[in-house]
Amino acid sequence: MEELLKLLEEIRPNLDFSKQERLIDDGLLDSFDIITIVAEINDVFGVRINVADLVPENMNSAKAMWEMINRRK
Repeated sequence: MEELLKLLEEIRPNLDFSKQERLIDDGLLDSFDIITIVAEINDVFGVRINVADLVPENMNSAKAMWEMINRRK
């Protein structure tokens, strides 16, 4: 999880990913951010995130992203 938080903070240093739980719902991440995050997750964690995975439930928080990564492993 720490590696994911570091990755996210490098992409958007102005957000506190450890506390945010509505990144998509509140419009804190835009489509470019999501594409960048997915590409980095794919590279760093060796998983493949599918288009079907790109729903707010999987992207609204670092915790949700971490759970998605673990499901895809």
